[in-house]
Amino acid sequence: MEGLIKGLVNVAMGGEDDNRDNSESRDERSRSSWAEVVSGEQENDGEDQRNKRENRQGWESSGSRPSRRPQEAQHEGYERDEHRTVDNYSKSHRKQQGEEENKDGWETVGKKPPRQRQQVRTDEWDNYKRPSNEQKYSEEISYGVDIEPSEEELNDLSKACNKLWELDSNRLVPGKDYQIDCGEGKKVYQKDDMAEGSLFCALNRDIFRRPTFARFCSLLDNYNPHVGSKEVVTSQEKQEEVAFIEEISRTAPIKYLHKYLSSKGIIRGSYQDFKAMMTSLWFDLYGRGGSSSSSSAFEHVFVGEIKQQGEQAVSGFHNWLQFYLEEQKGRVDYQGYIYPRRRGQVPDSETQLLTIQFEWNGVMKSVSSTLVGVSPEFEIALYTLCFYMGDENNYVELGPYSVNIKCYRLGNNIGSAFPVAEN
Repeated sequence: MEGLIKGLVNVAMGGEDDNRDNSESRDERSRSSWAEVVSGEQENDGEDQRNKRENRQGWESSGSRPSRRPQEAQHEGYERDEHRTVDNYSKSHRKQQGEEENKDGWETVGKKPPRQRQQVRTDEWDNYKRPSNEQKYSEEISYGVDIEPSEEELNDLSKACNKLWELDSNRLVPGKDYQIDCGEGKKVYQKDDMAEGSLFCALNRDIFRRPTFARFCSLLDNYNPHVGSKEVVTSQEKQEEVAFIEEISRTAPIKYLHKYLSSKGIIRGSYQDFKAMMTSLWFDLYGRGGSSSSSSAFEHVFVGEIKQQGEQAVSGFHNWLQFYLEEQKGRVDYQGYIYPRRRGQVPDSETQLLTIQFEWNGVMKSVSSTLVGVSPEFEIALYTLCFYMGDENNYVELGPYSVNIKCYRLGNNIGSAFPVAEN
């Protein structure tokens, strides 16, 4: 009997040890949350991984940064420098998501809290679909600053771009017009979601009553996001495009752009000719992904596209208004900001140049950069100026930010344009 009792005690203690071992094993597995490194090999030292994850302010040495690939402006690979992606990133990310799902209906520990979405009124946007003779535009505005380019600005693209920043009277004020929560930082190849909630916490709804903002937003639902899908543009949508260009042409940034390009001999003719050129540059359809009439500069840069060949990936999508609206609809899942190149340059709620990671319609955008709070007319003017007067890399100053405006051509079209933080 005594032997039997001892045996039962040993079994019980052994089972407890087994359970402890299994629990510890599961804990170790749960800590292995770092993504595969650029070479495709996974970190083996779980303790080092945990220490790195807990110390979010410390970067790796410059030699450990994923290497950049050279750019080709004339083919679909032109955004690889921006993405710096790992080839198997999206596959492993989807696998991780699938493992986290519980088919019995249990919620995953650490699941994001439900988003509190704001209602965006779009009823007045229907007015922009009316015929041109029924459109109402803003009054011409007289600005207190000189919109005539100086000799210094004509000889220095950076100074001209900074002048556009100064002329952007429609730019929003962080903390007053909107609030953001950047969450925590990550490397491009990390799979962890470092944001507990949405990027945008609040946005003043009155901004959607501003004419250029409202007309810009009314254009965002005119496109099929899938690369290679032929776009069908209705006469109503064409009217929206013309009306948008007409509206922004009444603002200081676009008037400055016109004067600048005229001084350089890039454009000739009347202001109406200039507006027609702008409409053509941003909205004329061209081929992308092997299909004709499937893309445009506006769609790619501001709306975003989803590549279908191989692993799905989000391409373009560099506009903060589109991000906000899609986040409100539950189509965007913000994943955190990407660590800046220099230590100590951590973004906060006041930062207006962000490098972030997110999913759009379940498809990953490993790294994307955007100027937050700027007006549509500013971005149109900035990218147009760099397209005509700059190169692929345009190192400029925008207020407090040192920026490289990447500008890629597809023939005579804007293939892509976006900001890259140089800090």
